[in-house]
Amino acid sequence: MTSALFRYLEQLQGQTPWGDFLDAGTGVNSALWSTALPLRSWAGVSGAAGHLAQVKNRLSDVSTAEHRLLLGNWTDPRLLAGEGFDTVLADYLVGAIEGFSPYFQPEIFRRLRPLVRGRLYVIGVDPYVVGAAISDAERLVRAIGRLRDSILLLADEAPYREYPAEWTARTLDQSGFEVVSARRFPNRYHEKWIHGQLDMAIRRLGKVDPGLAQPLATRIQDLRYEACEVCRREGGLRSGCDYVIEARVSGSN
Repeated sequence: MTSALFRYLEQLQGQTPWGDFLDAGTGVNSALWSTALPLRSWAGVSGAAGHLAQVKNRLSDVSTAEHRLLLGNWTDPRLLAGEGFDTVLADYLVGAIEGFSPYFQPEIFRRLRPLVRGRLYVIGVDPYVVGAAISDAERLVRAIGRLRDSILLLADEAPYREYPAEWTARTLDQSGFEVVSARRFPNRYHEKWIHGQLDMAIRRLGKVDPGLAQPLATRIQDLRYEACEVCRREGGLRSGCDYVIEARVSGSN
């Protein structure tokens, strides 16, 4: 099912052809959505071989030579050098960069700029593991995010580092883009999200000091139960926002 964010991108695009499409931080959801559009060509980039394999497996029914999956890091100047795309999608790319190129976030839009012939769409999520909570739902979403990130760090992995919409818009402007539109979408997290985040943490416990792993496992179990109870009672955990920003290269038509 197409998400509300992707449907909104289709509204923004209107009658403008998608043309040559770059999914700059491809994942299963964005790849399945974008490859179903009327495109001239499609390229997807990921920094994780395992992640790329998942996308390739899900796209196995897409039988066209114009679809490319590329393993690469945007810190590499050779990646897609000299190419251009009519539509570029950065779907949660800013947050994900931390796991592959820490501290490169301020440079990512400057890196993508030579590749953008038409529109750049940025999807992100406002940081949700910081700040005070004003509801049980927000408290639980923060607790899940903080526990997940703590375990990733203890397992010698880097958690995502999300940036707010205002930072993204400002960095786009500083990188030679003009922000055309920006909109936030309130989030409601469901049980699938709860289990996905906590299961991710469980899979890392084998890499954590044994003296910490057991109490962390107990905390995961307790938090899962409480979050699911509130989720069922309230029809989801309402907390924070995703955002969509449309941008074009400054001075372009």
